[in-house]
Amino acid sequence: MISPTSPFPFFAAVLLALATAKVLIWRFGSPSAVGRFATIDGLRGYLAFFVFLHHSCIWYFYLKTSHFDAPPSNFMANIGRASVSLFFMITGFLFSTKIINDKEKGVDWIKLYVSRILRLTPLYLFAMLLLFVCVAVMSGFTLSQPPVTLAVNALRWIGFSSFGEPDLNGVEGTNLILSGVPWTLAYEWGFYLCLPLLAVAIGAVPSLAVLIIGFVGVLDLLHFHAESRFLAPFLGGIIAALLCRHAWFRNLSQKRFASLIAIAAIASAVILFPTTYARIPLALLSLSFALIAGGASLFGALTSQLSRMLGELAYSIYLLHGFILFMLFNFVIGKHSARTFTPVEHWFTILLTTPVLILVSYTTFRLIEKPAMRHTESVSKRVRQVIVARRGALEESV
Repeated sequence: MISPTSPFPFFAAVLLALATAKVLIWRFGSPSAVGRFATIDGLRGYLAFFVFLHHSCIWYFYLKTSHFDAPPSNFMANIGRASVSLFFMITGFLFSTKIINDKEKGVDWIKLYVSRILRLTPLYLFAMLLLFVCVAVMSGFTLSQPPVTLAVNALRWIGFSSFGEPDLNGVEGTNLILSGVPWTLAYEWGFYLCLPLLAVAIGAVPSLAVLIIGFVGVLDLLHFHAESRFLAPFLGGIIAALLCRHAWFRNLSQKRFASLIAIAAIASAVILFPTTYARIPLALLSLSFALIAGGASLFGALTSQLSRMLGELAYSIYLLHGFILFMLFNFVIGKHSARTFTPVEHWFTILLTTPVLILVSYTTFRLIEKPAMRHTESVSKRVRQVIVARRGALEESV
């Protein structure tokens, strides 16, 4: 008998996700060329999919107890937590690396922030549209809150959770519609806004206007009471960036034993500790991430075409899986029926849902994410022209 926290459905779902990615590659072609950090590109998709499986396990217990809490298993609880920490490390690594690399010629702050807005905002707004429509359906298309209150609360949601995730229109547990994942984007944006201060620490002092953005970032983190246990992984990514600048570390990371160490460190953090947000498991995750960033491919798993395909879909998988789970158990199956499922029936349902999630994510990536990213250069150029024109007009008026 399979228990609700058995690892077997986890591995079966991963294989099914990879099989779906294989079909997509066969039908639509290989993903785009590997970037400079191929192993990180391959890691992203797994992390997002692990969060999906983490929440899938939570839903089994939630349907029976009405408590949306971590599963009673180190492994199933920590695959979600560890994935979030590793996502934060990826962000810390990539952007600290960029600032260090651009130190001499100067960081193109306009392009950096335009790229972040175009990368994160379009799909997030789509997710917000899904959430608002779902709330409207669940509340019977009737107003249960004053229009002004509803509008303010909706705007708070649109702010990437920096201003909270309030219940909308009397629908209790509105945040469960997306499995509560937007909270991590508040930390991502807080880190992005603080990048000018990181540049100062590195020795690439930006202009006063850009520095003000850095101070706004600090105020933002203070505003939503950012916790040190969630900020620490960004530091792990920064340390990895510093290590990866040394040839000896990259050479070390690309040896086969480094992949073995990375796997062992992740497995130890996830299995042996009640939470990966504690110091020792976080140190283990930081070690594994530094090796992966340095080139440890986990015996080629992270650099395969299948991993790269999942990596491209990571943001869509991460942001939309909660909505798919919510719709599945509330409208497709129904809570009354779903709460009677055995562990086998529950996980079989998740396995059937896996290809749907991958296909939906592929669609949103192609139709929403990718087109927006293509406009980074043109939008950056346009913003730069507006700033130059306004600066010229100001100087003329003076």
